[in-house]
Amino acid sequence: MQANDQIIGRYGYWGGNNGINLKWLPVIIGLAALFLPTYYDLSQTIWNTEENGHGPIILLVVIWQAWMQRSALLLPPTRTKPVLGSILLIFGLLLYIVGRSQQILIFEIGAEIPILVGTLLITLGVPTVLRLWFPLFFLVFMVPVPGFIVDALTGPLKYYISVIVVKLLYAAGYPIARTGVTISIGYYELLVADACSGLNSMFSLSALGILYMQVMQRTSFMRNAILLATILPVAFISNVIRVLFLVLLTYYFGDEVGQSYLHQFAGIVMFTASILNHFLLDNLLGIPFPDRKAEVSHVTS
Repeated sequence: MQANDQIIGRYGYWGGNNGINLKWLPVIIGLAALFLPTYYDLSQTIWNTEENGHGPIILLVVIWQAWMQRSALLLPPTRTKPVLGSILLIFGLLLYIVGRSQQILIFEIGAEIPILVGTLLITLGVPTVLRLWFPLFFLVFMVPVPGFIVDALTGPLKYYISVIVVKLLYAAGYPIARTGVTISIGYYELLVADACSGLNSMFSLSALGILYMQVMQRTSFMRNAILLATILPVAFISNVIRVLFLVLLTYYFGDEVGQSYLHQFAGIVMFTASILNHFLLDNLLGIPFPDRKAEVSHVTS
């Protein structure tokens, strides 16, 4: 107990190396007061939509990644930046106030990042921010994409996905045609919806690709560079596979089956295809760009 008392006296910790920094309790209470109401509102609104249903998953990934780096929160303050941290914190709080009061979700949710970074810079310093860079960065994928950007990019995405699906199935001998983003196959017509091939699905699939890279922790620079460059193409291909799956499902089993729970299952198919595409590409890249082996130092006595 004496050792723990010394730790409390020096750094404000309770419970040794795995304890809780008592100085963080007011910060935790303040952050909870700010963002728990936001998360509750999101759970009742956009997190129930297909376009932004990935929000809770992003939040869980952020919590998981922060937990994996929790030791950074138990270190004594090093290279703190009170001025820069205060600027970021004040900016984030103003952003949150405007977003919360005016119901501008991009401000309200986006305020998390400057508030958290500013708080860490003030209390613990630059090394902690660097250790926690991934969960802080990953919060970007919780922010809803502005509507004007979605509208501008969703149309072309749907068009090109429709063209590719029709050409593939036509080449395979299916009775299929296309008018704009409406696909006619057999007796059925399918409208390629925004959620099936729009920017929001590309956004969530990009998050999945970045998470894959973070989990795999490849050491080859070229391997990581190529994986990063192919995140959007892989997301596009995964969307094509989803629409292809829905078209074939409707053709063989009818419109009622295509619009049933299997329509939601197509989303699982899309995410599975994305993971498999990243995995296959990663392993192929491992042939010319293998990971560097960790250097082992031998100490002779």
